[in-house]
Amino acid sequence: MDTAELVERLPGRFQRMLQWSAVPVKRPARNQQINYNEYHLSWVQYIGGILVAAAIIFVVCMIFYKSVPMAIILSLLALLYPRMMKQHLLKKRKQELTLQFRQALYSLASSLAAGRSVTNSFSEIVKDLELLYPDPDTYIIKELNQINHRIDNGESLEMPLLDFSIRADIEDITNFIDVFMICRTQGGDLVEVIRRTSNMIGEKIEIKQEIAVLVAGKKFESTAMMFAPLVLIAGLAFFSGDYMEPLYTGISGRLVMTGALAVLGVCSYASKRIMDIRV
Repeated sequence: MDTAELVERLPGRFQRMLQWSAVPVKRPARNQQINYNEYHLSWVQYIGGILVAAAIIFVVCMIFYKSVPMAIILSLLALLYPRMMKQHLLKKRKQELTLQFRQALYSLASSLAAGRSVTNSFSEIVKDLELLYPDPDTYIIKELNQINHRIDNGESLEMPLLDFSIRADIEDITNFIDVFMICRTQGGDLVEVIRRTSNMIGEKIEIKQEIAVLVAGKKFESTAMMFAPLVLIAGLAFFSGDYMEPLYTGISGRLVMTGALAVLGVCSYASKRIMDIRV
């Protein structure tokens, strides 16, 4: 009995708990269509993430509390890290797909402008993108291959495009496919629509990249400011143990250190939220 079958025998509450905590109990098949709202961590990512997070929490707790039992107990919070890593990887994958989709639009517009039909243009897109993305597991190449395969099997172009739009759940892709389907069914200048859409998506991505460059320096400064108190406290505890001793022994000292750690955590969270600028 494999892990997936064992999990399926558990009560629904435990299954939801495992899913929420990003435990990699089930891996999708290689040829299965990707749901871009889901991400399945590998066991290497899951265990590696927990170990790294636990090590960081342990060191921070030793700096603030100098208590091995407390550091070990608080290190259990590392079990929550895989969920955070999963959300980060989900966001990163959607960003990659958006960039790749923009390149596909440029290729599609060029192919249609050259006089090819829509279905033939989708076949040509794959050839163009394979030059830009040699990896066959590139998201947009896999999606276009699946679309072309379904067209070859007699499906209309609208059905695989709509399926891709639902699974991607990305605003730019959804808007383009909606307009594309309207032009196909009710008539419209597809070349002009695709050209304008690709330009709009390109401008939006460029704005995001410019913002990322401007914020990169502030992110580094924020990270440095988060580590500075840790280095300062660790230095004082090591070189001036007697001076810092009251903070590690009495209840009032523990409360002060706990408050300082809480303020540091809140500041870190607030800085990340402030610099998470969405366009």
